[in-house]
Amino acid sequence: MRTSDVDILIVPGWSDSGADHWQTRWERTLKTARRVEQDNWLAPDAEAWVGRIIESAVQSSRPVVVVAHSLGVAAVAHLAKRIPKGFLSGAFLVAPADIDHASEWPETKGLTFDAVTSGFAPLPRDPLPFPSVLVASSTDPYCRMDRATALAGDWGATLVDAGDAGHINSASGFGPWPDGVLRFGAFLRTLEA
Repeated sequence: MRTSDVDILIVPGWSDSGADHWQTRWERTLKTARRVEQDNWLAPDAEAWVGRIIESAVQSSRPVVVVAHSLGVAAVAHLAKRIPKGFLSGAFLVAPADIDHASEWPETKGLTFDAVTSGFAPLPRDPLPFPSVLVASSTDPYCRMDRATALAGDWGATLVDAGDAGHINSASGFGPWPDGVLRFGAFLRTLEA
């Protein structure tokens, strides 16, 4: 598949993806991409976030591929329990947020994240019912590499080690992220039409 063959749903994480974030850039440059908007980016609710992804996917006219970052990855893991096989064509998952260790996360915009109250914990570990790639960093403050490796194994995702890349966001120098575009294109070519 190519980007023109699919509807690309951009699923940002906690606090959304800012103007310089690679997700926002992809949304602007990939013609079939659109952001899944959430009602509250700073006080997320797992049920609401998953529902919004489902609504966006149902409105699609082509096969759906999700591009999720951080807490968006956790939302996709929760989504997987509620959809039939074939509902999504694939998922490109970047810098997963390790919900089960959210107490170790740094503050975001002066806030801490309550994984239990938000409904995101525990993080589902069942195999995903769609092809997936998990891109993880060895220096991500939201998820250790050993944990990302275990998640990829449990989910049946192909793990890509991005090396020393922080949280793979604009704060860690990933605005345009050309390597990510290449990896995403390679992932799309593995998907069946």
